[in-house]
Amino acid sequence: MSSDFDVIVIGAGPAGYVCAIRCAQLGLKTACIDDWLDSSGQPVLGGTCLNAGCIPSKALLENSEHYASLKGPDTHPGISLQGLSLDLAAVQQDKQRIVTELTNGIDTLFSSNGVERINGRATLHPERHVHVSQHENNKVRVYTAEHVVIATGSRPMDIPAARIDGHRIVDSTGALDFDDVPARLGIIGAGVIGLEMGSVWNRYGSEVTLLEAQDMFLPPVDRDIAAIALAEFRKQGLDIRLEARVTETVNGDSGVCVTFSHTEEDHEMEFDRLIVAVGRSPCSDEITSPEVELALEQGGSIHVDVHWETSVPGVYAIGDVIAGPMLAHKGSAEGTAVAEIIAGQHGEVNYASIPGVIYTEPELAWCGSSEQDLRNAGTPYRVGRFPFTASGRARAMGKTAGLVKLLAHRDSDEILGVHIVGENASELIAEAVIAMEFKASSEDLALTIHAHPTLSESLHEAALSVSGQAIHVANRRTD
Repeated sequence: MSSDFDVIVIGAGPAGYVCAIRCAQLGLKTACIDDWLDSSGQPVLGGTCLNAGCIPSKALLENSEHYASLKGPDTHPGISLQGLSLDLAAVQQDKQRIVTELTNGIDTLFSSNGVERINGRATLHPERHVHVSQHENNKVRVYTAEHVVIATGSRPMDIPAARIDGHRIVDSTGALDFDDVPARLGIIGAGVIGLEMGSVWNRYGSEVTLLEAQDMFLPPVDRDIAAIALAEFRKQGLDIRLEARVTETVNGDSGVCVTFSHTEEDHEMEFDRLIVAVGRSPCSDEITSPEVELALEQGGSIHVDVHWETSVPGVYAIGDVIAGPMLAHKGSAEGTAVAEIIAGQHGEVNYASIPGVIYTEPELAWCGSSEQDLRNAGTPYRVGRFPFTASGRARAMGKTAGLVKLLAHRDSDEILGVHIVGENASELIAEAVIAMEFKASSEDLALTIHAHPTLSESLHEAALSVSGQAIHVANRRTD
């Protein structure tokens, strides 16, 4: 029996829509099924990233940074402003404009590449039959495919002590849609989402407290980078409390009362709004019918082999729904690789060179191993450092809080990790990713001429510093 499609992709987030487009480019008859509805109940593409994650959060981060910059008294010498005001409704409208333009863009890309878009909720049945419950009438249509790719993403986690009510207690999605600036904002979790949302609302005028249960700030991040970031965030007014475990929340007339343990004592704080930002969990439930035995990992991630094939032959999984960092670009890379494998080509993802970014001010970005990783592994290494205070461009920008740290193998000099905190770290890390992808040495970067004055010179100087040859900072070799 012939199938309706060569490939059906379930999910139209960064993993799913990239996979679908690449499949179509490779000559495969492809459909992409997605069940996301916007606030007006209309189906839209892009998944969490475009609709309630990466893009709207970056729109708010960018806007709030401009607002805070203009509001600061000493940020721009010689420039004075009067009558500065915030129109949050206009900010939210512009955020939605950006989201709409990008989600509509995916629809255009589907059309131009020949991907069939199907709206509705998909369930995988035996023999790669996909049942789709249509939004408009709940009728079920059945489609078949030679290959199925699951890219259903992830959802915010909650905790029993702080149940989401969508008003006073919200998840990361609700944190993007406040219609006013809360005077007192509490955030449970000081990870990526908590820090980014805390930064947004702190800049707009909220008094922000972040309650983090772990005793270490940003455990995955290199310790030197995390320490600088923590100091800068606290300087900005973010009240970050480590080892603060929330035990109870009570909604009252005036706000949310949060009880938490800290320094072996119980404390109470009241907030106008509370954001729960304790991580995300894979959307692996309700994907399949009971007859389909899809193996799962601990935590609910779908088990896949080295080619991203699940325990069900012909069924693949990519993105947040499988193990690994929940990053849009990681999912997109997996989507491309799986499409190429299905088409009979060689597809691969180099997980060792996937960058991580936190879009705060200053930004944090990293790639490869941290110093603590290398120590734990017993890998011999050398360190190069360059502070933004020594950068002429950073001084001209008034953005001197930052550090570039480069780790290279002590014997081969191969770059093993690059870690940055500072202005435009999200862009600077791309050079490090390319260098690591080509297994470059610190000497390779040191011999590469960078334009002056630029922030990218900081990476160049860090590479020089590895061998004690930095020009614009005192050298400190670590063997």
